[in-house]
Amino acid sequence: SDVYTVFGDYCYHHYMQDKFNDNGWGCAYRSLQTLCSWYLYNGYATTPVPSHSQIQQILVDLGDKADKFVGSKQWIGSVEVGMVLQEWLSKNGTTAEHRIQFVSSGEDMAMQGGLLSHHFRTQGTPVMIGGGVLAHTILGVSYDTVTGDTKFLILDPHYTGKEDIATIIKEGWCAWKTDNFWVKTAHYNMCMPQRPC
Repeated sequence: SDVYTVFGDYCYHHYMQDKFNDNGWGCAYRSLQTLCSWYLYNGYATTPVPSHSQIQQILVDLGDKADKFVGSKQWIGSVEVGMVLQEWLSKNGTTAEHRIQFVSSGEDMAMQGGLLSHHFRTQGTPVMIGGGVLAHTILGVSYDTVTGDTKFLILDPHYTGKEDIATIIKEGWCAWKTDNFWVKTAHYNMCMPQRPC
């Protein structure tokens, strides 16, 4: 198998950081924040990673959500993540597209190794994935071009503990997962940010 991972630095954003309780609803926001941090730490942005309320305000400003969305505990998905990322980057003077890849079932995630290996090889950005009621961040893939066997390096935003890398690794909050990790009956959308031109 060949391994392809994120290129460059990023920050692990997860539940309960910054003394903000988003446990149970904020996983896609946290994955988006991880994506934003990649652009920030790799020189494509200068403003801080947006907070939950700033993310919500961007979606209101774009006309995607009503005013009452700001301050709510409503979930967002891959499409909203892409919209916010693109708008946040444009305010940083950076133009970067994103691709939304629909996967019809968790079972079909096993067939995404080629697509994801190409993404990490050519773009090198973290990927946000949402499906069912959960969102995660994909940091890399291990892909066997002969057998098609694929493993996914998952950064899990549902972690609620302290910033201790040993605990995070030991407990599997950042770990390689097989295709059994995905819910077979759920459909998934991946937000695949592109590197700025």
